Amino acid sequence: EYGYAMAAPHTLTVWEAQFGDFNNGAQIIIDQYISSAEDKWNRMNGIVMLLPHGYEGQGAEHSSARLERFLNLCAEENIQVVNCTTPASYFHALRRQLQRPFRKPLIVFTPKSLLRHPRVISTLEDLSGGKFEEVIDDNKVTVKSVSRVVLCSGKVYYDLLEQQEKEKADDVALVRLEQFYPLPYKQLEALRKKYTHATEWVWVQEEPENMGAWNFVDRKIEGVLKTLDIKAKRPDYVGREEAASPATGLAKVHQQQQEALVRAALAG
Repeated sequence: EYGYAMAAPHTLTVWEAQFGDFNNGAQIIIDQYISSAEDKWNRMNGIVMLLPHGYEGQGAEHSSARLERFLNLCAEENIQVVNCTTPASYFHALRRQLQRPFRKPLIVFTPKSLLRHPRVISTLEDLSGGKFEEVIDDNKVTVKSVSRVVLCSGKVYYDLLEQQEKEKADDVALVRLEQFYPLPYKQLEALRKKYTHATEWVWVQEEPENMGAWNFVDRKIEGVLKTLDIKAKRPDYVGREEAASPATGLAKVHQQQQEALVRAALAG
């Protein structure tokens, strides 16, 4: 597929793993070509990697597409890493891939459960007239009443949304980061300026603390704070504890962990 994308740059060439974890076998190609070929050999490539990623209780081999590995490879605007939460976001990310006058590898994390989630829908207008949004803000809250901003990405947003509505937590804003890299600095800066009344900022993820996007997001947002000269503490972490395995093999334990992190995310 990398060769196809090189030979036919105007064609959308996609490599999909049945589960995101299966990219482990392709790690040599990812390191040798996808993340570094432009810098080493001045060769641009627009290959798309679809990597199902989401903690759905199916065990270690069917949960994590190793987001942290790809974020470790991000530098010098070499690749694009997105985690789409709506059909429109997914569509426009792929459309943008061909519409741009240049080619960069696109890594798409696509939670399988969102394919059939009743709340994951987009209108025809979203598809025909919208665009890819690197950050999706919470448009249902009153800005002045927000005391806690929850930053997240991927399918965990819908678990948080359900809990937010259940608790009627009107003082909590749920913000989705749809693109990790290049990190949308301007949008994050705008959020900091918008939610000036918020005293708590947290990053919520499903992955264990030593995996996922936490280490990447933590240091990047610290840079945003320095740029804005804002005397606010860095986001707090909410998620699973550090672990050797990407996920538990017990569905009951998985559910307990998931419920605990969702409650903690909204607790003031």
